[in-house]
Parts: sequence; structure tokens; C-alpha cells
Amino acid sequence: MVDKIKQEWFSNIRADVLAGIVVALALIPEAIAFSIIAGVDPMVGLYASFCIAVIISFVGGRPGMISAATGAMALLMVPLVKGYGLNYLLAATILTGVIQLLFGIFKVAKLMKFIPRAVMIGFVNSLAILIFMAQVPHFFGISTLTYVFVAITLIIVYLVPRFFKAIPAPLIAIVVLTIVAISSGADLRTVGDLGVIKQSLPSFLIPDVPFTFETLTIIFPYSLALAIVGLLESLLTATIVDDMTNTESDKNKEAKGQGIANFVTGFFGGMAGCAMIGQSVINVKSGGRSRLSTFVAGMFLMFLILILGQLVVQIPMPVLAGIMIMVSIGTFDWSSFRYAITAPKGDVIVMIVTMAIVVVTHDLSKGVIAGVILSAVLFVAKISKIKLYQKVEGSNLLVNVEGPLFFASVESFVNAFDFTADAKSVVINFSNAKVWDDSAVGAIDKVVMKYREYGTNVTIKGLDSTSKRLVDKLAVYHRSNAKPSAH
Repeated sequence: MVDKIKQEWFSNIRADVLAGIVVALALIPEAIAFSIIAGVDPMVGLYASFCIAVIISFVGGRPGMISAATGAMALLMVPLVKGYGLNYLLAATILTGVIQLLFGIFKVAKLMKFIPRAVMIGFVNSLAILIFMAQVPHFFGISTLTYVFVAITLIIVYLVPRFFKAIPAPLIAIVVLTIVAISSGADLRTVGDLGVIKQSLPSFLIPDVPFTFETLTIIFPYSLALAIVGLLESLLTATIVDDMTNTESDKNKEAKGQGIANFVTGFFGGMAGCAMIGQSVINVKSGGRSRLSTFVAGMFLMFLILILGQLVVQIPMPVLAGIMIMVSIGTFDWSSFRYAITAPKGDVIVMIVTMAIVVVTHDLSKGVIAGVILSAVLFVAKISKIKLYQKVEGSNLLVNVEGPLFFASVESFVNAFDFTADAKSVVINFSNAKVWDDSAVGAIDKVVMKYREYGTNVTIKGLDSTSKRLVDKLAVYHRSNAKPSAH
């Protein structure tokens, strides 16, 4: 137990502390921006980011991953805030936590195995594009000096690590360029232009909503959507961080941790949140690996708000935009261009569709769900090819079936038979086939009954044990004289 705590918390102290500081600085404009998207006070997003990051550092299943207020969650909150106000949002956040906790208890993470690699690549690439697009308003078409600061930021974050790695390059860029901007009086947009930062701690409160069934009917649809999107983004981000760090994580524990974090956050005036791929990448690239980095990110965020609030609002937005551009470049899977050439066309289509839907809708869940469904449809189409080999022996017809017989292949199966052919008996051999569902049994029934209408006797043979059980249970034809036989 002691070794585990040491490994998860204190195995990388110096790098984790510095990485946490960088993440905290990058969290501030994001949290404010997401609060504005949701239609709430900037402090709602800042309090959420502080609470979620600190809590998830203790109860999450993926050390080193950053969770806070996010854009994907903020977009879902807009109608609720507009229609009912902040208190209903806080109540929905608490219910979101409860739902996520239940998902974790029932081991929702096992559903991750149904997300294909093509969808994962599309998810990662679309996130990288969205991260870049979110920075465009902060530097594009503003001033030449803005472009200069963005360029210098990118030079620092890419060149400094080649010669000096003791301090994360993004932290050097933020500190140095903020000092330059303040001392020179440069006319640049700053964090303070996004919203007002109040230097106060979050306080415990119970959302001021009626504790009635009507309230539940209002918030439940939003809470369910927030819970699903939050877990989807968190579990996918955890998988990405796993790959980046060559380590494993407990996805079910992460789901429960996300639930606990959101549940508590709702009582402290924060909006629902989840894992953030951008900040998680910043953390990992800055050397953060353990729970300590996530904890420091949350605590230093509150330190910045309480103690250095007046200084933080002077950080130039072009610097933070430059860092996030670096994150978007690092997040994008550049090997996907080669993948698009070498991978099967179906997988490439799935990747592109996933990316397109996420980028157009700004909704990660829609893109991933669409990608998974399209992948399933293409897979079903691929395996639904069934072959029938027919051989005439005198007045008998022998039919060997090869492939899976299920809802998508039953039409081809039935259409392969010529019921008017002159044959006294037909033997259908399923030794190289598998009967999967009720549709398959219905197709066998149809073939047998059709032959009987023409006075032809039909024998079904070669069914394996599971296929035979299904046929025995559901088929109509075998209740008379044509009995299915096993091998």
C-alpha cells in the first residue's frame, strides 16, 4: 500500500509540480471561456476546475490526467442555464455525478472495447482541430504584435527543450513573455479581457431548487447527457494518456472518480466537467506523470485566483494561444495520413466521418457514436456474405452452406434456392455455417415451408450445438417430420 502511494504520488515530484503549475496557468482562460459558453459567471468554471482537479487526483483511475470544466460539457448546459438558471445547473451537476458513479459501479469501461481504432484516431484528430480552432479568435486578425507573441511562444516551446529541460518550456514562455508584455506596455489581449476573476474561495451550498419530481424531470435529461459525454471523453482521454505514457489505468475507477468529483463540485458552485485532452497533453509533455501533478494543477489554480489574481489577468492571450497551438499539433495523429492510404477503405471512411461530425457539431459524443455505428454497419456488411454450394445427385439436391446466417445475410440465403426445381428431396448442410439469431431461424423456416408447398422433403443437418438449440427453440418446420440433426 505504501509503495503504491509512493509510486502514484511521489515518484516524480519535481516534474509533477512544475507540470501542474503550467496546467493551472493554461486552465484559467479555458475555464473562463467555457463558463461564457455555458452562460454562467466565469467563477463557476474556475471553481469547477479547482474542485474537479483536486478531487480526481485522489479518486481517479488515471494518474497524471487532468479533469476540469470542458467545452463539450459546457455546450450541453446552454439550454438548461437559459431556461432555468444556475441553481438548476448545479443540481444537474450533482445528479450527473450520481449517474457517473453508477456507471462506474456497473463497469461501463468494458464498453470501451467496442470503440474501433479508426474512431479513436478520428476522435484524437478532431480534438486537435477543435483545440486549434478555439485559439483562432485569440490571435487571428487582431494585430501584428499578437502574431509576433504567438510566434515567439512557439519558438520557445519547441526550441528550449533541446537545450534546457529543467523547467517546462511552456512555463518559461508564460513567465518571460508576460514580464515582457507588462514591462513594455504592449497592447495585447489578456486573460482579464475574458472575464472578471473574483479573489474568493468556493463555499458549500445546496442548490436552491424545489426538491420535487418535476425538478428531476427537468434536470435528468441534461444530467444523463452530461454523464455520458463526460465519461466518453474521460475514458477516451485516459486511453490516449495510457498510450503516451506506456502505462495502464483503471477505467472503471476513473468513471467512479469522475462521478464523485462532479457530485462534490455541484455543492461548491461548480459546473460539471470531465477529462481534458489538451491539458492532459500539456501535463504529460511537461513531465507530469503522477496524481501529484493533477493535485498541484488544481491547488495552484486556486492559489493563482486568490493570491495572484491581479497578475494572472495580465497574462497575454497570444502566449496561451501559442501553447495550445503546440498542444493541438502534438495531439493530432500525423500518421493518420499514412493510415488513410494503407488502411481498408471502410476504416478510413469511419475515421473521416468521426472527425467531420465532431468538428462540425463541436460535440464529441455525436462523432464517436456515429463512428461506432458506422463501423458496426460496415462490419455487418462485410461479414454478411454467405455462400451456398449446390450439387445434384439424381433426384436429390445437396446444399452446403458456408458463413454466418443472421439478419443481414438471410435475404441472400433465401434467394439462393430455386423452389420450382425438380427434386424429390433437399439436404441443407450447415457444417460450415452458424445460425446466429431469430431472423436466421425464420429464413430456414421459410425455405423448408416453401419446398414443402412443392412437395419436396427437406432435411437440415450439420448444425452445431448452439445453432441446434436455437433452431429447436424457435423453428416451426421441425415440429413435423423434418428434424434438424447435429454433426
